[in-house]
Amino acid sequence: MKYSVSIAAEGDREISLEEVVELADAVAPFSGIATGAATQSYGAQILVEAENLDSAIDKAMEIFSKAVVTAKLPIWPITRAEAMSEDDDWDDFDQ
Repeated sequence: MKYSVSIAAEGDREISLEEVVELADAVAPFSGIATGAATQSYGAQILVEAENLDSAIDKAMEIFSKAVVTAKLPIWPITRAEAMSEDDDWDDFDQ
């Protein structure tokens, strides 16, 4: 099953637009997007294939950690990691 996983990290300085672009490039192969310009945080939303929610978050956190290194961002504590399956997403539209 496919999961969309959102991950964010917070730190002690402002993130530049150029840094967010580097992070976006690093997560792009995973249908990823990045956020954080002009804030003291950065994050990404990544699409992963996994058997369950926990393994989706684990996979996405591994991808995110590698992307942070690739983008040469500071290694900050992850403050949020949330996942939603494709089924969860479509359930919202049934109402």
